[in-house]
Amino acid sequence: MKKILFATSALVAVAAAGSAQASEKIQLEVGGYMEQWAGVADQDVGESKNAFQSDAEVHFSGKTTLDNGIEVGAKIELEAETSSDQIDEQYLFINGGFGQVKLGKDDSAADSLGITAPSVGPVGVNDGDLTNWVDAYLIDTVPSSGDQKRVTYFTPNMGGFQAGVSYADDSGSNNNDTATDGDNILSAGVSYQGDFDGVSFGVSATGENQGEGNWYGVGATVGFGNFVVGSSWGHIEDDYAQGEGSKTAGDTDAYDVGVSYAMDAAKVSLSYGYAEYGNREVGDTGVTSTGEISTVDLGLAYTLGAGVTWKSSVFWFDDEADSASISDNDGYGAVTGLVLSF
Repeated sequence: MKKILFATSALVAVAAAGSAQASEKIQLEVGGYMEQWAGVADQDVGESKNAFQSDAEVHFSGKTTLDNGIEVGAKIELEAETSSDQIDEQYLFINGGFGQVKLGKDDSAADSLGITAPSVGPVGVNDGDLTNWVDAYLIDTVPSSGDQKRVTYFTPNMGGFQAGVSYADDSGSNNNDTATDGDNILSAGVSYQGDFDGVSFGVSATGENQGEGNWYGVGATVGFGNFVVGSSWGHIEDDYAQGEGSKTAGDTDAYDVGVSYAMDAAKVSLSYGYAEYGNREVGDTGVTSTGEISTVDLGLAYTLGAGVTWKSSVFWFDDEADSASISDNDGYGAVTGLVLSF
């Protein structure tokens, strides 16, 4: 695998070479976003979490086109508030008729190509912000390995079809770490996006291998008029991201289903998520618990102006864990706030 990746990198480097001196020097552009939320929640277990949540990043990006037509660029995402790694993502990319190659700290191909049910609120039911407000298991039908130093290749978009594959040689290697331990991560996916007589379709199949196991899933959306309907399903094997001898409880199956409706500057969505989980961590014991969770989210997004969106969610959840170390929990809440994109 490594020999193939090295050979591919060498070919791309040769293709990017040539009469590059005449191209313009890369000029960095600044972008990013800021999210500020206020909310209330009621749950059976313990007190509700902080009534205010926020997330913000500053992005630096730039690109140039070489004389041979190949585009080369870079992107750096800086966390505005963090207690750990200040850099979220940082990678370079090379675009051409061969597709796209990305090298650096970034999400996996599966994460980029995975399709889930439509949801416009700030909380959501699938890999959203539910656990920022209450204590619950986080449903995720595309549970990729997150930002890792990796190489990713995407094929050209051919009539709506696109495929991608990622490889990271060490799951424990981060921005300033030395890659000396951890598991190799192989991630792949394929997706299709198309329109036929006013009806849009999107389907995806994604998966990832890490440690002794895998996860895999599928997703699909259909759009007609102002409506979008979609659903996704994912399966996590009990030994995904686990080494030999690790204590695991069981497999996890999760799905979501949702519908959204657009009205000029406003969008609303109603989504439902369910997971029968076997991989919920019990404290720092290394043991995982089984259980099941259901959650519903009613979301609203309203564009107030260029780069300014007001979003709100009303949510409900019911989490039933089988372990005596985790108490059953259910509750509800409401969150509202602004998203600024710049």
